[in-house]
Amino acid sequence: MKRVAKRKLKRVGKKGALRKRKGKKTVVRKLKGRRKKKKLVKQEVPEQASQDPLAGHEEQFKKGYQEGFHAGHEEGHKKGVYDGGDAIVDTLLPFDAILPEISVHQIIEAGLNQLKDHYFMLQSTGQIAARIQDALDHKTPFSLIRLGDGEVLTLAQGVVLGVEQVRREGHFLEYAGVHVPDFTARDQVAEAVRQAHVVGIPKLRSANYQPLAFQSFRAHGIDYRGLSLTHSLINYYLFKDGHLGKLLRGRSVLVVGNVGPALAAVLSENGIRISGVISPVHGVGDVQRVMGEVRQHQFDIALVACGIAAVLISQKIAAEMGKVAIDFGHLADEIASRREPFR
Repeated sequence: MKRVAKRKLKRVGKKGALRKRKGKKTVVRKLKGRRKKKKLVKQEVPEQASQDPLAGHEEQFKKGYQEGFHAGHEEGHKKGVYDGGDAIVDTLLPFDAILPEISVHQIIEAGLNQLKDHYFMLQSTGQIAARIQDALDHKTPFSLIRLGDGEVLTLAQGVVLGVEQVRREGHFLEYAGVHVPDFTARDQVAEAVRQAHVVGIPKLRSANYQPLAFQSFRAHGIDYRGLSLTHSLINYYLFKDGHLGKLLRGRSVLVVGNVGPALAAVLSENGIRISGVISPVHGVGDVQRVMGEVRQHQFDIALVACGIAAVLISQKIAAEMGKVAIDFGHLADEIASRREPFR
């Protein structure tokens, strides 16, 4: 009877139900198996990562470094602004006095208005362009030299700053053509300043620019009031304001300096007549050789771009040959690289 009952149960579908249950069990077992496999795969990742103790730390380090750098920079900037402005006001104000709602900018502006009688006016871009034009038209000598931090540090050697300080702060001087200490170059630059028709002076009141320039003038016995001064960036201003092309077109131009060939090529493409190119120039010690080559050329104006040696060469071209010479500086690189159209 039990066997028959079992068979009847199978016939009425219990077996099917059983199969379905078995099927569900089978599916569940398979899913469990799959889940286990997935868990195994997931477990393999941290095992591989754990082999590198720095994994994931590099990005955090970069992020932390950047945040710390910017925070430190901002803090240093705030301190510098305070030390160079309001801190000075704080020390000058009477003990019981304050200046609420008046910025350090307003204080400085008010102070400058009181010092207008002491202003020393630099010659403007237009004035310098007119002087160059006049010299070219009348074939009279004219030298424009420019003093940057390299020239100023060269002037300061042993008279304002110690040699080691100049070497440390003027680490670029060798590239500019001076091997510190070089007292001969120092004295030659000082003499060029005395003899040049126009001297470009840094307007920037940063330590190794304008302040050190005037300290060096005083140390060398140079009275700046007897100099014809303009901006040290006058070469760029002449170019940006469109004077350069007008001055050079129709003239015979000699190009002197390490980027001379590339500069001459761009000038030629723009209708400038090139009389010659002298390149390279190996620092201030190469001035005499270069001047020997310069004398072999016929030209109206020389563009000289060779670091500190350009100060000496430009002044000598005017004094010894009666020509117009411009200390052309890094403007030569800018024009040669075609960063801006020549005009």
